[in-house]
Amino acid sequence: MEAGPENNENRAQPDLKVNFIYRLVYEILLYAIPILMMPYISRVLGADGVGEYSYSYSVISYFMMFASLGTAAYGTREIARNRDDRRSFTRIFWEIEFMSMAVSAVCLILWGVLIFMGTLHRMYFIVLTPFLLGTMFDISWFYMGLERVRVLALSGGIVQIAGVAALLIFVRTKEDVLLFCLLSAVTVFIANLSMWLFLPRFLVKDDLKGLKILPHFRKTLIYFAPTAAMSVYLVLDKTLIGLIGRDASQNGYYEQASRLVAIAEALAFIIYNKVATARLSYLFSRHAYEEIRERIRSSMDYIFLLGYGAAFGLLGIAHTFVPVFLGDGFAPAETLLVMMLPLIPVIGVSNCLGILYYIPAGKRTQSTKYIVAGAVCNLLLNLCLIPYLGAKGAVIASIAAELLISALMLRYCEGYLSLRLIGKYSAKRIPAGIAMALCVRLLSNLPLPSPVILLVQVVSGAVIYVLLLLICKDAMLKDLFQKIRNRDLHGADKEVS
Repeated sequence: MEAGPENNENRAQPDLKVNFIYRLVYEILLYAIPILMMPYISRVLGADGVGEYSYSYSVISYFMMFASLGTAAYGTREIARNRDDRRSFTRIFWEIEFMSMAVSAVCLILWGVLIFMGTLHRMYFIVLTPFLLGTMFDISWFYMGLERVRVLALSGGIVQIAGVAALLIFVRTKEDVLLFCLLSAVTVFIANLSMWLFLPRFLVKDDLKGLKILPHFRKTLIYFAPTAAMSVYLVLDKTLIGLIGRDASQNGYYEQASRLVAIAEALAFIIYNKVATARLSYLFSRHAYEEIRERIRSSMDYIFLLGYGAAFGLLGIAHTFVPVFLGDGFAPAETLLVMMLPLIPVIGVSNCLGILYYIPAGKRTQSTKYIVAGAVCNLLLNLCLIPYLGAKGAVIASIAAELLISALMLRYCEGYLSLRLIGKYSAKRIPAGIAMALCVRLLSNLPLPSPVILLVQVVSGAVIYVLLLLICKDAMLKDLFQKIRNRDLHGADKEVS
């Protein structure tokens, strides 16, 4: 028996354009809120407070990683493959979710043991526990499989905005670090729990006896390997800074600098690639290899256009940006930010090939090997460098590891991208970026308030970068302006007619 007449809505195929917009809104939302909160949290909690949160979260993230296994990727695929049969995907949903709950329960027990053993961060670990509970109830993979991203965008957006309001109201001093940790964790937990409110619209009432959980467990382990490799790689440096350096402020500087770079990467290419990956998967299924090649190369061209602009732009404004955005207490983050800027174009290569080639082509295992190689490189260099250089050593290790991953992906991508093409896409952007950075840096000496100087720098930098590339006849930028011009002309013609 079906859950109600409203369930008919999931029989219709999702509108691709509408779904694209909701997916874009959802991805932007994930990055917009941290951007808006960074100046406030940095000033209120200070480097030590941010560092305590960064280290504690890096520890619980390992437990969250094991709790989720490979459910996100595997669950999305299984639901998508069966979405035309509601009774079938209902049983698959409960099988995967019960499995996820069981694994999460084991991780919660182990997390409790860690807390009971007692550490200097016991209270932080306790208040962050809702993050792990949230993993147990995270069913975003279900809506992704049905291509109902609207549910995630709307429910997640409302809860996240409420969470931001709570932080602004209750987190007011440096003594509120634990409260900040608790509110951040509870917000994620409630956001994940809110997704369950919409389930009756999509599932059918069914006898849940005879659910087959173990086969799903074995299959999720295949997807767990790349997820684990990437998760460990992304948080390992923060954990090691906390363990080896034992200086919370070092972790605080590193956390905010790396977050700024991550935001720049998201705006430059990560969001774009995530939205484009579904189309590439479809093209691979149709064996449209020439179109795939053109799309990957066009994406890389676009990534370098924005990536170099973001990297050199941050280089030019870093001296003004860090104190204005993060506050005077984060001055050491400026050096770390500048050191991290090469990561933007380097990660651009691995992100483009990983999301647009290796995953859609069914070569996830192959790309995982490269990520594991990068993680091992990162671990070894961190152990050697952090004791002597602190957070700076972690930056050097990250750059070396990312270079290794990108080099391996480029070497074995079967010609979809090449070093020659990367040189071609970089030839005009690097000189234009250097010139922009120098000009923007000179503007920091203007006799104006720092926020006004920053605004002038950002606007001037964008204009200078675009003008220099137009003078150099950058092909992608020229084509983009031509398309805008043609669209305006067509619009004018329609008005005349």
